[in-house]
Amino acid sequence: MPVAARLALAGLITAVALAVALWPRGGEDTSVDGAQVPPSAPVPEQLRAAAGLASCPHPAADAVGHGPLAGITLSCLADGKPIDVAAALAGKPALLNLWAYWCGPCAEELPYLQEYAQRAGNAITVLTVHSDPDEARGLALLADLKVTLPGVLDAGTRVRNAVGVPAVLPVSVLLRADGSVAKAIVRPFDDVEDIADTVANELGVAA
Repeated sequence: MPVAARLALAGLITAVALAVALWPRGGEDTSVDGAQVPPSAPVPEQLRAAAGLASCPHPAADAVGHGPLAGITLSCLADGKPIDVAAALAGKPALLNLWAYWCGPCAEELPYLQEYAQRAGNAITVLTVHSDPDEARGLALLADLKVTLPGVLDAGTRVRNAVGVPAVLPVSVLLRADGSVAKAIVRPFDDVEDIADTVANELGVAA
C-alpha cells in the first residue's frame, strides 16, 4: 500500500477510535461477563473497503440452524449486515476462530487460517469471530495482516458463551455439518499443517 494511502488509513482508524470512545451510551446494551458493552459506533465504509474482507456465508433458502449457535445473529465484518450464524453455516463443516485485535497470538494465527482456507476450498467454511466490541480496530488489524477471511463481530461474546469455551483467546471451534460441536481448540495453532491435521482428525476434512 502506498505511504500516502497508509497514512490516510491510519488517520481514519484514529478518527473512528475516537468516535467509538465518545459514542453515546444510549440504546440496548449487550453483556460481556456481567459488564455492559455499549453498541459500537458505525464503521465508515472506507475502513471496510480497506480491509477487503470476503463476504460472509449466506444461508440457503431452506436452511435451518441447529446446535448451540442456533438463534444467534451477528453482524458481518465485510458489510455490517446481520447474519444468522447457525443457518449460514448449516450443511457444511466449519471452523470458527475466536479472536480480538489486542490478542498477540491471534495475530500470528490468522494468516495460517487464511492459508488453510485457501487450501481447503469449499470443503469447509472458515469464519473468524471478532470477540470484542471495537470493530474498527479489528478491521484495521485484518487490513494490516492482509487477512481477508469472512468474519463476524461478536461484541457480546455470544459464540463463546454458547459453546462453553473458556474466556481466553484465540479459540477455534470445529463444527460438524449438523451444527454440533466436534471440538474446541483452546490454544493457537502452530502452523498451517497443525490446522489441517486437527481438522482432518476431528472433522474428517482433508486439505
